[in-house]
Amino acid sequence: MSRHPTVKWAQRSDKVYITVELPDAEDVKVKLEPHGKFFFSATSGPSKTPYEVDIDLFESVDVNESKASVSSRCICYMVKKAESKWWNRLIKQEGKTPVYLKVDWDKWVDEDEDKGGADDMDFGDFDFNSLNMGDTDGIGDEEGDSDMEEETTAESKVAEKIEEEENAEKDKEAASEIF
Repeated sequence: MSRHPTVKWAQRSDKVYITVELPDAEDVKVKLEPHGKFFFSATSGPSKTPYEVDIDLFESVDVNESKASVSSRCICYMVKKAESKWWNRLIKQEGKTPVYLKVDWDKWVDEDEDKGGADDMDFGDFDFNSLNMGDTDGIGDEEGDSDMEEETTAESKVAEKIEEEENAEKDKEAASEIF
């Protein structure tokens, strides 16, 4: 009887990432069919224990644009969806998800985050200066930040003055030792 390896998944609007976690897998067989049938089998361990996954994906896929990668720790499959749209779940089967099937939170992106990249993020009128995150030199150098700028300038001038005085004293001591 075959065991089920842990299978993690994540999606984008146009693809699904399926990762089969099976270290030192041998005799790996992966089959993907256009109507969404995903089959995986391999053996692992010193006793060559057989592992198998046979699932019906939620919708049809583009087999020609899908890619697999086998490494010593896992088998990664990037499955191209036939239609670019978000799936409600990975498999057609409704109800309780099989225990070996888990969400891959490292690759997961929410549907609303997928439409715009990190460069397109809109923070509206949020004032990051109100977070009081410590040293913010060079951030938000606008007219409204003049109080902050004056404090920073005054502090840096005091620090410069102290450093100059310390250097002058060191120079005097060094000069008196020479003469």
